[in-house]
Amino acid sequence: MAPNDSPPSAARVAAITVSYGSLDVLPALLASIPAASVGPVLVIVADNKAQAADNALEVSREFSAQYVPLPENVGYGSAINAAAKGLPASIEWILVVNPDVVLGAGSIDALVATTDEDAAIAAVGPMTLTSDGDVYPSARSVPSLRTGVGHALFVNLWLDNPWTRAYRNDTTAAPVRRDAGWLSGACVLVRRTVFDRLGGFDEGYFMYFEDVDLGFRIGKSGYRNVYEPGAVVTHTGAHSTTMESGRMISAHHDSARRFLSRKYSGFWLWPIRVSLTIGLQLRSALVRRRVNRQ
Repeated sequence: MAPNDSPPSAARVAAITVSYGSLDVLPALLASIPAASVGPVLVIVADNKAQAADNALEVSREFSAQYVPLPENVGYGSAINAAAKGLPASIEWILVVNPDVVLGAGSIDALVATTDEDAAIAAVGPMTLTSDGDVYPSARSVPSLRTGVGHALFVNLWLDNPWTRAYRNDTTAAPVRRDAGWLSGACVLVRRTVFDRLGGFDEGYFMYFEDVDLGFRIGKSGYRNVYEPGAVVTHTGAHSTTMESGRMISAHHDSARRFLSRKYSGFWLWPIRVSLTIGLQLRSALVRRRVNRQ
C-alpha cells in the first residue's frame, strides 16, 4: 500500500513509524522531526490499528504526515515494508523509528552525514537514551548460541555477565562511533538501495528480532552497520524490561528461535536446533508465569 499524499519536494529521507494505538506518544515524535534535519523529510505513519477509533489519521494530518492504514495488525516489520513501497525516487535513506521516540536536534542530519562518508555503510543508529537519560544498548553484536543463550539465561540474575556484555557490544561505554552486528529498530537509518535489495524486513517476524535479522543480512551482504553517538534520540519505552502480555513474551521467544534456527540451519546442527527450541519454550513459559504473578 503506497503513501497517499504528495511528498515534500526533493526529500532525501523518509521517516517511517508504526502506530498501534500510539496517540499518547506519536505527537511528540512527529513534532521532533523538523528540528532533526535542515532539509525536508517525508514522514509516513503506518497504522496497524487503523480500524479502531483510536487510529492515527488525525494526528498524521495535524503534522502533515502521510498516513498508510493497514487492514489488520501485520506486525512491525511488515508495516514498515508496506509504508516503504512506492517511495519517490528522491528518497535515499529510510529512517525507521518507533512512535515513542523523540529525535534530538540535528539527529537525522548526523546519521545521513555518517552514511555519506562510506558507501559501504548501509545502516546507522543513534545513541539512544531512556527517559531517565541513561544510554540504552542499541547497537549490539549478532547473537550466537553462546552469547544469545547466555544473555537470555543470566541477564535477569547476573547483570554484568560476560555473555550480556559481549552481546550488547559495550554500547553504554564511551560514546565512540563503531561498527555493530545490528542496530535497534527503535531508530535506525537504512540506505534505501540496500533495504530494497534485501527485500526490507523479513515479514516472518511479527515482532522482535526483525531488526536483528536485518542487521545480520546487511553484514552478510558485505555492508556495515554503524553506531553514531553524535546523533541522539530519546526512547521513552527503552528502559522497560517487563513485557505487557503473554502474547508478547511468546512472540519474543518465537522470534529468537526463528533467528537462531535460521542462522544455524545446517542439517548437521539439528540437535542444537531441537535443544534451542525446547530451551526457549521452557524459558517463555517461566517468564509468562512470573509476569502473571506480578
